[in-house]
Amino acid sequence: MMPRLLEVPPGAVPLLAWARAVPAAALRQLQQLAAQPYVVEHVAVMPDVHLASGVAVGTVFATEHHVVPGALGNDLGCGVSAHRFAFPAASLSRADLEQLLSQLSRVIPVGDAVHRGKGLPLPPGLESPALSTHRLTQAWARLAPRHLGTLGGGNHFLELDRDGAGDLWLLIHTGSRGVGGAVGEHHQRVAKALGEGMPHALRTDTEPGQACLHDLELACRFARANRDTLAARALAVIADRLGVAPEGDSTVDVHHNHVATEVHFGRTLQVHRKGAVGLDAGARGLIPGSMGTASYVVEGRGEPRAFRSCSHGAGRVLTRTEARARIRPDALVHALRRVVFDPARAPSLVEEAPAAYRDLSEVLEDEADLVTPRVRLTPLAVLKG
Repeated sequence: MMPRLLEVPPGAVPLLAWARAVPAAALRQLQQLAAQPYVVEHVAVMPDVHLASGVAVGTVFATEHHVVPGALGNDLGCGVSAHRFAFPAASLSRADLEQLLSQLSRVIPVGDAVHRGKGLPLPPGLESPALSTHRLTQAWARLAPRHLGTLGGGNHFLELDRDGAGDLWLLIHTGSRGVGGAVGEHHQRVAKALGEGMPHALRTDTEPGQACLHDLELACRFARANRDTLAARALAVIADRLGVAPEGDSTVDVHHNHVATEVHFGRTLQVHRKGAVGLDAGARGLIPGSMGTASYVVEGRGEPRAFRSCSHGAGRVLTRTEARARIRPDALVHALRRVVFDPARAPSLVEEAPAAYRDLSEVLEDEADLVTPRVRLTPLAVLKG
């Protein structure tokens, strides 16, 4: 669909929405953001837009001289990775998938679980990075080794899928865990004390702004390392059980909570994406569906008005509280009857039920100008926190 202009306050930048419906509460957040003096050009609204803390999920905007830590959430660098195997997924029985899921659950901490003791060795460059404050450096040393290679909860998942050609895929959705939380909370406090606007922004030509950008980049690197570590553990299980390794050119990994320095409309800007993926024309990305529904490998179309961005998923239509009130555990078990998961966890997973999310096919229709779907991935088994 072509973007439509949403109503904005006097003096605000335009709101361009690739969404057939924008929830009223999310629209108020978008209008407030569009009225901030540090926002340039316009705000791009993705089709999975919905209310969130600070800034709506599905928001993309740019600044020239500011960074806005409160516009990114605390799961900095959250994203999705995928790996394809030249292996016939149809050859896996339900019992095979249950055994795979059981083995994966033994090597991958989920929910609030972290590694005990000293944790895992950190990859080169992340062992003891110099963060902007002594307290953050201490938090990194305490949290990073224990949170590396952990999935977390909420909408994070590890999933086995089948594509249209019958090949097996591994999908992983997670982020920077407690590390990103510590970094995000610190710089939001600094921005509240020293920044301007609402949400509070720090100028990038100041020491606090430069410190924020530096620490955000480290948190995103940790998020990628977390997905890589989870993948290594999952790939070892798959190799042991099935005797296969992923195809070398199949790996895709994208962030969807981050800020990036990019050139748009002839100038260098700080592009903030909350629940949105940056994809150049021809680049591959991932848009996961809700628990138990199809996900897609997509190709970016480089739409300049969207700051070369697309949605990060299906987008919630029910808040977590609403989902817990309206969706029964037995309804979730029925909805996932073709997907292997732990049914004993159904009471705690109802907030992730397919009924709590938009239909991803509608989301893809709305963003036809932004991405082209290339591979449909049907879920076979899912591990959730």
